[in-house]
Amino acid sequence: MKIDYRKLVYGKLKKAGKKPLKFKELLKSCRCKGFDFDKFTKAIEKMKSRGEIIEDKYGFKLVDPKKFVKCEVVRLNKTYGFVKNIDTGEEIFIVGKYLKGAMPHDIVLVRTFKGEGVSLEGEVMSVLEENFTKFTGELVKEFGILKIVPDTLSKYAMTFDNPMLLELHDGDKVVAQITKRGEKHSEHHCEIVSSYGSSLKASACALSVLEVNGLTPIFPNEVIYEAKLVSDYSRIKEEIPNRLDLRDKPIFTIDGADTKDIDDAISVEKTKDGYILGVHIADVSHYVKPKSKLDDEAFKRGTSVYYANRVIPMLPKELSNGICSLNPQEDRLAFSCLCKLDKNGNIKEYKFAKSVIRSRVKGVYSEINELLEGYNSKSSCEKYAEILDALPVMKELADTLYKSKKNRGAPELDTSESKIIIDERDICVDVLPRTRGRSEEMIEDFMLIANECAARFGLENGLPFVYRIHEEPSAEKIESLKEALVKLNVPYKLGEKASPKDMSEILKASKGTNVDMIMNNVVLRSMSKARYSTEPVGHFGLALEDYAHFTSPIRRYPDLTIHRIMSEFLSGTSAEDCASRFNKFVYASADQSTKTELTAMQVERDCEDCYKAEYMTAHIGEEFLGTIVSAVDFGLFIALPNTCEGLLHTDNMTDGEYVCDDMVSLKNLTDGKEYRVGDQIRIKVLNANVNSGKIDFALCDEE
Repeated sequence: MKIDYRKLVYGKLKKAGKKPLKFKELLKSCRCKGFDFDKFTKAIEKMKSRGEIIEDKYGFKLVDPKKFVKCEVVRLNKTYGFVKNIDTGEEIFIVGKYLKGAMPHDIVLVRTFKGEGVSLEGEVMSVLEENFTKFTGELVKEFGILKIVPDTLSKYAMTFDNPMLLELHDGDKVVAQITKRGEKHSEHHCEIVSSYGSSLKASACALSVLEVNGLTPIFPNEVIYEAKLVSDYSRIKEEIPNRLDLRDKPIFTIDGADTKDIDDAISVEKTKDGYILGVHIADVSHYVKPKSKLDDEAFKRGTSVYYANRVIPMLPKELSNGICSLNPQEDRLAFSCLCKLDKNGNIKEYKFAKSVIRSRVKGVYSEINELLEGYNSKSSCEKYAEILDALPVMKELADTLYKSKKNRGAPELDTSESKIIIDERDICVDVLPRTRGRSEEMIEDFMLIANECAARFGLENGLPFVYRIHEEPSAEKIESLKEALVKLNVPYKLGEKASPKDMSEILKASKGTNVDMIMNNVVLRSMSKARYSTEPVGHFGLALEDYAHFTSPIRRYPDLTIHRIMSEFLSGTSAEDCASRFNKFVYASADQSTKTELTAMQVERDCEDCYKAEYMTAHIGEEFLGTIVSAVDFGLFIALPNTCEGLLHTDNMTDGEYVCDDMVSLKNLTDGKEYRVGDQIRIKVLNANVNSGKIDFALCDEE
């Protein structure tokens, strides 16, 4: 008779009730005729990995699904971490001693309970699936012995092996790999796999962040070889008869002065009842074929990553800076969206076509901005001679589209972005707020039209597709937003649900006040995160029912995905055949693209923080006037006019007992002084740690 070991173990543990059974006890109670020890242990391991049973120092017991949830570890700090419920997406706070050595992306079984605050807390009962090995850290010397202090996993220095015999020094920034897990983070064994030199250099810290996230500017040899193979410029001529020839149209590009991967061009014409907008995108899918080495690598990377003055591209430069770059006065294969709009900027008709274009000029944002403002220097007029007539029409259409966007209630979020200035020594010498001129905004609005048309194309033709979606805020987030608005004295009209127009009115109400910048952050936090999906649920932040990403296949895989599907359909393949061919692919693409985008955003932020801290090391001891952006129990986060942010800890403020009111204010109960979000405050730079990217401030003496 065949033994069902899972059923056998389950029955014995259920009979034992709350009393755990040691391995020997469980083994003894399960032994029967025909018993196989190997199958018994395999069944136990499988039940543990599924989260059906747990084992602790007292023995085995059944998991109560009401008390235990399966989670993914999403992030760790020195003394705590967060896990995400796999079924609900809810985040659960876990203090360090309850993490059981779990690492980011591990799948864990968590016992949940109500903590001291309002949030749910938990304890890791077991690690079901190990999904992490590498981490970054800094080398320190303790009693003459080098140890590694992890950046996030633990506050304790760990011993390590150096099997590659790397030359290591006190203060080096390194990447280590866990070789053996312990019960606590400090008990993990590791070995050094890379050293990037001094942790006082932002460039070294950034490289370690890239490595630990699996990002590299270097492509495998077979991918480079394939990129060179497909970059055959002579074949462009052969392809022209198969395409819509738009080389006679005044098409041009507008980018930053240093941009090398020019992947979008535009053309604008005025008609008697509106406009014809052409958005012409590099036909990357013509060169990157399914299941090729190029495609596999692009799928893995998912997106290009930009930080400081560097880029980690999704595709090799042979494509991105070469045959797929829409250089002026050169024939290029494109995928064009030709859209007819009425006088109010509404889409009346659209057409997608494989095309060949010849850009008239490589426009530069700053130069176009000057022309739009009426600064018509002789050199600019000569350079832009072929498209000067198009600029007034372009501005007129852009103004119409902007008005349309406002009318439909799209919130105008004004988030502060940074421009990192790097010198020839690879050191950050300045940080500036990144500003956008009129031409940048115009190009963005034109790209939105093409993206909206692409989403409609997918829907109207019943194609498997990848949409860019942004769901409406949850009820919990709306309640939190209401509380913040009351505390910040910002008037609002919000029901149980919020519309884009509601958010727009809130931002309008705070415009020009001292809480203007803060309200942008509060509204942004109240919204869901945009992601990629095969379901077209619309885009809340843009107030659009249909939206996809079509305009950047050089640097975003979802764009390349829909180019491929649209191309197939336009070539004559039926929607049914497209479905059978691409159904699984779009799910994989949407999932991978969302994951890689989140990784890229975090990496860009972490790298930028290191460079900002490097810049501020040259300003330690100097005083600045900053703005309070949030309040916490242990202090205030302050933003400087240059976009650098730091912590003003209560230890570096006036003595007293401090109490925080929900991230909005911090009050000193001893002297009655209250610090509110949005207030300006004079601080002194106390410290800047390049390795962690953290900046510390002290309160200046109040006169």
